[in-house]
Amino acid sequence: METRRKWLATAVVVEAAAASVTVLAHLPLHALLLAGPMLAAQRLSARTTAALGAAALVLTLLGPPPASVHEPASVLNIAAVSIWAVVTAHSRVRAERALDGMTRLAVTVQEALARPLPDRVGHVDLAVHARPADGHARIGGDVHDAVLTAAGPRLLLADVKGHGVQAMRVAAAVLAAFRRTAATEPDPVRLAHTLDEHLGPELGPEDFVTLLLVDFHPGEAHIVNCGHPPPLRTGRRLQLLSPPRPSPPLGLRPAPCLQRVHLTPGQRLLLYTDGLTDARDAERAPFPLDAPQCHAALTAPAPHDALASLTGLLHRHTGGTPLTDDLTLLLAQPVPVPAARVHDAPPRSADRSSTA
Repeated sequence: METRRKWLATAVVVEAAAASVTVLAHLPLHALLLAGPMLAAQRLSARTTAALGAAALVLTLLGPPPASVHEPASVLNIAAVSIWAVVTAHSRVRAERALDGMTRLAVTVQEALARPLPDRVGHVDLAVHARPADGHARIGGDVHDAVLTAAGPRLLLADVKGHGVQAMRVAAAVLAAFRRTAATEPDPVRLAHTLDEHLGPELGPEDFVTLLLVDFHPGEAHIVNCGHPPPLRTGRRLQLLSPPRPSPPLGLRPAPCLQRVHLTPGQRLLLYTDGLTDARDAERAPFPLDAPQCHAALTAPAPHDALASLTGLLHRHTGGTPLTDDLTLLLAQPVPVPAARVHDAPPRSADRSSTA
């Protein structure tokens, strides 16, 4: 609205200036009066453009005429350009309304896909920072979600290869497949295979999706990692929880295995995408996850404060330069579970390993 007011003021000022020059200089400068409707056609409504065109026509008729042989041509010229400006403004307004409707629809769809996570799922407190590389999008190639299964909370973090519309389409397919099956499949290894099968038709020969699945049980977490950066566990020091046997990403014949890690009270897991580790400073050095400042940030009293401190460190590391990749950070901290709420033993998996 403010922009349109500025354009209207500009068009009126130009129109008045043109009329003043025509009157004071006694010159046949009627063509200057065309600037008002031509400017209005770029930003204002067809009605306003027509009003400015009519004003230009009136000023042409009332102003000091040039040679009589040229006056009819000047009037016709003003009228023709004003009609063109009105038609242009009308077409532009219709196109803008159609684009606005499509934009609202796209935003609604993206909000439904990238719904915000609650601060707590089951017995796990969550804090999330998600920022697509495209500043105009709500969802990019990174995907995250959480569900509450019969055995406890389950988190998903995935990263689709590439950017743009193709990555968004695959990301939407990942979320849809996860939401259909995650709450009812007890084994995260089988879930990874199921997601891979669902995504097969969506992926090209060179496409893939890195994946992290994390199930939280009292005192431990069960992790399935398919080609994704390993989670970071807080404690007296930060520890990367690399999988005991690396697996290719989804789409490249994954071979997931179950990794069990212990979580003592107060410990947290940081799940992240390579937008964090690939961030570079002015000398092309990567973001130092093992720096003492990162440990201090991630052990802040509240998870949301911890992520805010970590993103502040990242901003200083890059010198404020916009990141070129999607970035998702998901910090999870289990809270004590009353004895009466402890679930039965988690389901057995066909492939299991343990990390202290």
